[in-house]
Amino acid sequence: MNSAQIDAYLRRLGAARPARPTAEALRELHLLHLRTIPFENLSIHLGEEIVLEEKRLLDKVVGAGRGGFCYELNGAFAALLTALGFGVTPLAGRVYGDEGRLGIPYDHLALLVRTVDGGEWLADVGFGAHSHFPLAFAERGDQPDPGGTFRVTAAGPDAAGVRGAAGARGGEGGDGTVAGDVDVLRDGRPQYRLEVRPRVLGDFTAGAWWHSTSPSSHFTQSLVCSRITEDGGRITLSGRTFKVSAADGSREERELERDEEVLEVYRERFGIELDRVPTVRNLRNTNLNG
Repeated sequence: MNSAQIDAYLRRLGAARPARPTAEALRELHLLHLRTIPFENLSIHLGEEIVLEEKRLLDKVVGAGRGGFCYELNGAFAALLTALGFGVTPLAGRVYGDEGRLGIPYDHLALLVRTVDGGEWLADVGFGAHSHFPLAFAERGDQPDPGGTFRVTAAGPDAAGVRGAAGARGGEGGDGTVAGDVDVLRDGRPQYRLEVRPRVLGDFTAGAWWHSTSPSSHFTQSLVCSRITEDGGRITLSGRTFKVSAADGSREERELERDEEVLEVYRERFGIELDRVPTVRNLRNTNLNG
């Protein structure tokens, strides 16, 4: 990223350029990202190509004022953090689904971020409802957050009875480094499993393609656009259902009958300008090999 791109990204977030890449600066950028740039899968249903290259991600998230799903949001955020002097390592995750089953390899992209004042942090602005602030990666106790109570813990064996292999980060011991895969829990429920082996953005191409094209992916089965609100609640547009959730857990929802209402919510509440209402594509009858 060049200086102009950094400034444009920070303007969208409503953030000043941090003086140093500290933990506090990371916390502020993380929260502003979640408040400003929505988690959304509209490209899949608008027939837009998803390309995991830095320039294409910045063109979409910063230039076009859009959001995206994990590969796009955390991919763009990684570029910004790196340009600001943070140490950033992409990590591959597998999301827990029904009955505790793990999803496909490269199911999720999250970030391990190092700051100049010490410590390593799990930053994730691309998982929908998740922690509002980065999680201390080496901490094994509960971590209270406005989004719930989180815990990072050593992962057990997978369905094949295999434990994650130790990464280049060394064994878990007095220095707090991590030996193998970790599970990220929210309110006691596992959300995803992370490998500690460093990855690069291009490694996630197959995962992004699968989630964009497979009838089995929940991203191809529904529409979602969601972000955190300034008061700690959340707004979500699922198809034509607009939901407003307050920080205290109360929720209201209404159906949007007219296309103009849908486009207005995208524009006024999410900052997304569309010329037509996206609809779920029917991929059940699509030949993915042809």
